[in-house]
Amino acid sequence: MLGELAELPAEEKIFYAVLVFSWTVYLWEAYLAFRQRRIYRSTMHVPTELGKIMDAETFEKSRLYQLDKSNFGFWSGLYSETEGTLILLLGGIPFLWRISGIVTARFGLGPEYEISQSLVFLMLATLFSALTGLPWSLYNTFVIEEKHGFNQQTLGFFLKDALKKFAVTQCILLPVTSLLLYIIKIGGDYFFIYAWLFTLIVSLVLVTIYADYIAPLFDKFTPLPEGELKTDIESMAKSISFPLTKIYVVEGSKRSSHSNAYFYGFFKNKRIVLFDTLLEDYSPLNKSGEGESAAEQKDENEASGDESKFKPKNKKQGCSNSEVLAVLGHELGHWKLGHTVKNIVISQMNSFLCFFLFAALIGRKELFLAFGFHDSQPTLIGLMIIFQFIFSPYNELLSFCLTVLSRRFEFQADAFARGMGRSAELYSALIKLNKDNLGFPVADWLFSMWHYSHPPLLERLRALTGPKQD
Repeated sequence: MLGELAELPAEEKIFYAVLVFSWTVYLWEAYLAFRQRRIYRSTMHVPTELGKIMDAETFEKSRLYQLDKSNFGFWSGLYSETEGTLILLLGGIPFLWRISGIVTARFGLGPEYEISQSLVFLMLATLFSALTGLPWSLYNTFVIEEKHGFNQQTLGFFLKDALKKFAVTQCILLPVTSLLLYIIKIGGDYFFIYAWLFTLIVSLVLVTIYADYIAPLFDKFTPLPEGELKTDIESMAKSISFPLTKIYVVEGSKRSSHSNAYFYGFFKNKRIVLFDTLLEDYSPLNKSGEGESAAEQKDENEASGDESKFKPKNKKQGCSNSEVLAVLGHELGHWKLGHTVKNIVISQMNSFLCFFLFAALIGRKELFLAFGFHDSQPTLIGLMIIFQFIFSPYNELLSFCLTVLSRRFEFQADAFARGMGRSAELYSALIKLNKDNLGFPVADWLFSMWHYSHPPLLERLRALTGPKQD
């Protein structure tokens, strides 16, 4: 058997190695998910350690929600892996490339117009991905998220949003890809340096403009009203020399009741974004159960053409002002401790390494033969083969290392908020956010080690109340 494998042509060895590694990763992920599902099924009662921070009703709700999500993840993951395998075995990539060539030929463009053919290929591939992923996304939103009280969207809103996302993605992806391919074509021996610099500039530009020009296409951003919360946030930012310029509230409640907060911007132009679902005093999900205000909100939604659902909520959602400040203390800790810069540096070092290795491998004909390209070696296909398939073992290792690093950063950011005197408020905020998002506080050690970019709730709470670390 091993002798027969050794005698296979190089391109066949590459092809089967890619398939075997892909399924190995899938089976590993499925095993980890199985271990975690076993925790969901067997942990039926609130552990003694959690008795003071989580009631039995919330515990059961979170257990059932996470179990449903895990079961869904199993079937969607199996479908995705099977689809990817069939695409490779049946020659789906070269087939789509030929279709792209036929399309461009109808416009009088021959094989020499490789960039044009690449853009058609990319558009068809992303369209195929969007269409095959749509049923899964619909089920996740309108069955699982709906069942557990998180979904706030109507079907019309969802479909309109999906079309808008696809259009915006194409408007960004196609020009960026065409310029990248052009740089690789004309860059000579050192094209990998120019390609890396180009992707660096694009990523910085996108991070800068995302919240100002792209995100508002999907969600409504409004300045945080004048008041105690805004004043306290500005004072906190000033106390650590954070160059805050604006504070926004994003209307996340029109699509989901999950909550979040983040900051963005470079140099002296930082902005903070708070989800309305994070703010106890601002969340429409709290006001919608209050009789008159509920009717007013419904009328406002109808008048503005808002297609998000109107759902009265009985529970109190979000955090108090002091808890919001503690959460922001954690987020600003990431900035003050240099986590954001460190992540950017790691990302760009990885990007440079990948482009350098791509330059070394792009001339290897056997890579293209392995995936059915016998007569041509398109640059876009080379990027796909090398970055997606050849680099997959490295990508898995890097992903795990970044997950470990992220957990370390989270502990450090918690400690920073604690150093600001907000330990008690962050403690209660973490419990509230876990409850609002139905996070299950019990995790299999191997599953959490591999997947959790944030430490489990209990570990964070212990760190906040334990002795301070140097």
